[in-house]
Amino acid sequence: MNRVPSDDRGTVLPISGTLSLVLPAYNEAANLEAVVRRALEVLPALVEDFEVIIVDDGSRDGTGEIADRLAASDLRVRVVHHETNRGYGAALRSGFAAARGDLIMFMDADQQFDPADFASLAPFVPYADIVAGYRVKRRDPWIRLVYAAIFNAAMRLLFGITVRDIDCAFKVLRGDLVRALHLTMNGALVNTELLVKAQRAGATIVEVGVRHYPRLSGEPSGGSLRVIRRAVCEVAELWWQLLWYQPPRGVGRGRAQPRSSQLVRAGVIVGLGATALYWLWRRFVGGRAAQER
Repeated sequence: MNRVPSDDRGTVLPISGTLSLVLPAYNEAANLEAVVRRALEVLPALVEDFEVIIVDDGSRDGTGEIADRLAASDLRVRVVHHETNRGYGAALRSGFAAARGDLIMFMDADQQFDPADFASLAPFVPYADIVAGYRVKRRDPWIRLVYAAIFNAAMRLLFGITVRDIDCAFKVLRGDLVRALHLTMNGALVNTELLVKAQRAGATIVEVGVRHYPRLSGEPSGGSLRVIRRAVCEVAELWWQLLWYQPPRGVGRGRAQPRSSQLVRAGVIVGLGATALYWLWRRFVGGRAAQER
């Protein structure tokens, strides 16, 4: 991963250009309005111009109606509707496709992040292709923390991602970079896909700590068995896809990763797997056969 020096903090607010804030929302009727109003309150001081794009991912609790009302009351708010629940990745991709900004930021609509923390990421925006937040102290149930630790370790092994908090839903990205990447994941693996394809394209990434708050309303969906099962399937799909992926040229400020990096990683993983299987066979099968003789 290309890194940006962390001592460059001379950027003057507001940031020039237009920011598109993408808010994927699934059954967030209890949280959405507070998140949008907070964004409308703090973003004028942080960025020259902005828009808020709400993606209602087939909600059944009135989220879509709240989103439409917010858009009708403020021209800076736009809404994208999915007729059915298509998944977190599909919601983000729809938001990215609708975004008009020079910069694209995405954040969950569950009130676990504060849009004002864009101020912490802003000093690095002129120097990095992606400014990725990481949760300084994650406020989630312990079982989700366990899932997250296992997931992050697996993604580092399989895809070579070194970002410490892969699924932190608080990132700012160059708009032209996002539009150049061919994102396909519909589920929770979209953050992994985004980061690994950006790395392959030579994108520079800097990480900044952000605050994380407990969920006070609504039900989280990221730790459900359905989401986990879909993520496992998408891991296999993405791993295979990346063996043949050709990243866009000239969109990253750093050095692009060669396709061979994924092939080498695949060879190492296959070798480790074969070694483990051989050891297990010798330990439990071969040893028993020798004793029987």
